[in-house]
Amino acid sequence: MDYLEVSTKAAAIHEALQMILEEHQQVAQHLPYDQLPEIVNAIDEAQHIFLLGAGRTGFMIKAAAMRLMHLSYSVYVVGETIAPAIGEGDLLIAASGSGTTGNIVKAAQTAQDSGAQIACFTTNSNAPLAQISNYTMTIPAAGKQDKNSTASQQYAGSLFEQSFLLVFDAIIQHLWKRSGVTHDELWKRHANME
Repeated sequence: MDYLEVSTKAAAIHEALQMILEEHQQVAQHLPYDQLPEIVNAIDEAQHIFLLGAGRTGFMIKAAAMRLMHLSYSVYVVGETIAPAIGEGDLLIAASGSGTTGNIVKAAQTAQDSGAQIACFTTNSNAPLAQISNYTMTIPAAGKQDKNSTASQQYAGSLFEQSFLLVFDAIIQHLWKRSGVTHDELWKRHANME
């Protein structure tokens, strides 16, 4: 590869990153922050926290579960073999950009029938998932099937997936700073068999 080709590719990637960051600035400016305190309270009050997402959102869910574990919450990822039954006093955190993903809506219905609380993260506050949830965080990002949206230039639900991770990391940062637990204490809870 010659210098011009490297320079052109580097410039294109830089431009793409700037576009993604600008989209996140737009999301951050339009987030309904007033929806978050109830979710934080539900996290604090839950006996066990179950997290569920599909596809790339599922990867973001696992990252959120890991950080909650670091903060000493009792956490399970739905679908993992060690996840017990959900019940009264528990919280399901479900993320679905469309809010219509079949297995997620069905799991939320099971959680509701079992007496658990449900907090959902979605782009659609009128979706079936939001309708059966106790708490909804509406992220103003394009959904996976929203191909003509002006909300994002990125492919599929990338902006939602990234935004969920950032919003949840902000929740984690709040919970951590409020707890007074040191970085060293958190590090002791980090996996040591990687």
